[in-house]
Amino acid sequence: MLTMEQIQVDLKNVLDDYFAQVTQPGKLFVVGCSTSEIRGDWKGTNSSLDVGQVVYETIQEYLKPRGMAIAVQGCEHLNRALLVERSVAEANNLEIVDVVPAMHAGGGTQVAAYQRMQDPVEVEHIVAQGGIDIGGTEIGMHVKFVQIPVPLQHRDVGAARVVALTSRPKKIGGERAQYQFTAANLEE
Repeated sequence: MLTMEQIQVDLKNVLDDYFAQVTQPGKLFVVGCSTSEIRGDWKGTNSSLDVGQVVYETIQEYLKPRGMAIAVQGCEHLNRALLVERSVAEANNLEIVDVVPAMHAGGGTQVAAYQRMQDPVEVEHIVAQGGIDIGGTEIGMHVKFVQIPVPLQHRDVGAARVVALTSRPKKIGGERAQYQFTAANLEE
């Protein structure tokens, strides 16, 4: 039986892995989370506020000391809008949209975050420096180009698979760049 304590332990292991590898994490961290997937069910079929609260609180324990802000991605029913503090939206010139999360339109983690944030607002798009995707919620659209997968030793929270991303500046030119296609381009 999956417990809230086990979810917290799993998530702490994931975050320990992430922050051990990502030394320059940026100021904005996106979190996609399916509480249904954590519980072993398909996305959107068994949302849980309790699970969302554990996820949100655990992640905040890691972000606050690092001076990072959280952006909680909503489900497809909110077009993957993100819940952030109004101060974050204003500081980053993000477009605020008029919607609030619900358990079946936004999900358990967004609802938990909404209850705990000081002045939460939904925004349509962000460009975060990295984040984690718990349960295949597809956060890549919200992570700065060029996204880099972070290989995790601990890759599950409950029954959900976790994918972690960071980003780096584009590499243009450089010693490996080629400017004409020749036989040398085929060398392994």
